[in-house]
Amino acid sequence: MSRIAKAAGVIALSCIILSSCESSKRVVYLQDLGTEVPEFATAYEAHIVPKDLLTISVSTDDPEAAVPFNLIIPTAQTTLDQGGSIYTQPILQNYLVDDEGNISFPVLGKLKVGGMTTSQISAMIVERLHRYLKEAPIVTVRLVNYKVSVIGEVARPNSYTISNERIGLFEALAMAGDLTIYGRRDNVRIIRRLNDGSQQIITMNLNDKNIIHSPDFYLHQNDVVYVEPNRARRQSSDIGSATTLMVSITSILISIASLMVNIIKN
Repeated sequence: MSRIAKAAGVIALSCIILSSCESSKRVVYLQDLGTEVPEFATAYEAHIVPKDLLTISVSTDDPEAAVPFNLIIPTAQTTLDQGGSIYTQPILQNYLVDDEGNISFPVLGKLKVGGMTTSQISAMIVERLHRYLKEAPIVTVRLVNYKVSVIGEVARPNSYTISNERIGLFEALAMAGDLTIYGRRDNVRIIRRLNDGSQQIITMNLNDKNIIHSPDFYLHQNDVVYVEPNRARRQSSDIGSATTLMVSITSILISIASLMVNIIKN
């Protein structure tokens, strides 16, 4: 083998090794994290915004006393109690937060809940119920429509309802089956709707170990996570489209040529 051929082989092998190293750097999450225990960003606590749905339950030692403060819808589901009697199992109705951030609560009337957390709403209702109840009630407030959507280059793009009202970016991506090999790890977008109706686009780099300190690491309700395709995916898409176009053009030309041949023969 000539020296030129050997040199060419060494250069080609070096390019392949360097290319594979560069590719691995683009795939690994939290690079250079080391063995230290990371301090994650302060956990996000959802603040109520217009069009949110809430369930609010009020309970006391005297169930009858709490009845006027629970918005209940009877259902068709029936159950037998120990005495053999049939009764209807009620469910709590959702409260829709209006555009001004208010809900209409039984007896108490209009309550301003926009911008508050569920724990703050609970404390406010407990305080206002003192004049109606002899004992302090237990008020449980839940945000029903806390969901995030994950789209783009992930295994299972979808919208996911979050029951515990808190989810980190990595958890959301895990629910979606993680990024595909074609997803860009260094340019994940979070599309967030703000309280004033405007939208904010946040760029997150999954390769960066400092992402866990970001105030945007925990997602807000109704966030959309978009994973952008990498160059290989875009190029393969372009090649596929170009190939389809060429096949179509070739088919048309062949048809025209066949038609011309038949005309000449006749």
